[in-house]
Amino acid sequence: MERDELERLAGGRLRLTFEEIVNHPRLPEARRIYLDSFLRVYEGDPFVVRLLLQAGRFLVFHLAAVLEATQDLSRRETWFTVAALKQQIRMFGFASDRQVDHLVARLREVGFLEQQPAPDDGRVRLLVITDKLRAHHTEWLAAHYVHLAALYPEHDYGPVLARDRAFHVLHCGKCFPFGAVSARLMMTLPDTMLFFNHAAGPLIQNAALKAAMDAGDPNAEVPYNEAADRFGVSRTHVRNLMNDAQAAGLVRISGRGGRYITILPRFWASYDRGLAVGMYLHDAVNIVAMRDWNARRNEPAATLQLAEP
Repeated sequence: MERDELERLAGGRLRLTFEEIVNHPRLPEARRIYLDSFLRVYEGDPFVVRLLLQAGRFLVFHLAAVLEATQDLSRRETWFTVAALKQQIRMFGFASDRQVDHLVARLREVGFLEQQPAPDDGRVRLLVITDKLRAHHTEWLAAHYVHLAALYPEHDYGPVLARDRAFHVLHCGKCFPFGAVSARLMMTLPDTMLFFNHAAGPLIQNAALKAAMDAGDPNAEVPYNEAADRFGVSRTHVRNLMNDAQAAGLVRISGRGGRYITILPRFWASYDRGLAVGMYLHDAVNIVAMRDWNARRNEPAATLQLAEP
């Protein structure tokens, strides 16, 4: 699972292996915690669901936070422009240049992005993320650490869980070098990508899994049509997604009119694998971010000690 490359990027040994995470005896508990936290980020806001929760849309949103965090206005090659965004998106292959233009325009329309002239070069327009985008991304990032903190309380995830804005910018900046390895790991998760490639797919997937867990029986039949009203998408869209999931061997559709699904063993296994990949990547980035964070916090004390006679 790209361990050598991740350790190179992290600057040392990782403290978790993928195998340790995916085989952790409390992984089902972590799954429930993650499902709860992820659904809370989006629940009650169908507009944000439709705007962001599809692979290409989400990556534009996520990379906006990352690219602005790595921008150095004194270095032109780091400027956060539409061209720079398209270059990063191509690595994942989820959106065309035209789609990126459309999504940037839409994010500007709804107040997630702005544009302003570059310093000393008014011909270049820089993208700028707004407090609205940053606030949502901060909540999204925290939701991807609560289950790590539950499984590994000895590790310090405090700043990200506290939604510390300064740490959020630092963390986003540290994400940038991990982009290529993240893209490669995502390609190892075809079942996850089946949902991620549909609008609101991750929410529909997570809601169905949570319903089965809440039923107390992994083989329980659970309704899925309510996801349409809950997340602001059409019932036809949800039904088509479930038909695709059935064809992939993830669910079995049942009941009169095909209104229920049973989560099949492959779905549980592939979801946990995807969950473990995410935890593996996020922990690696957190190691780098916390190293820098703690160094910055200790700088004044170190300076004071040096100044003492």
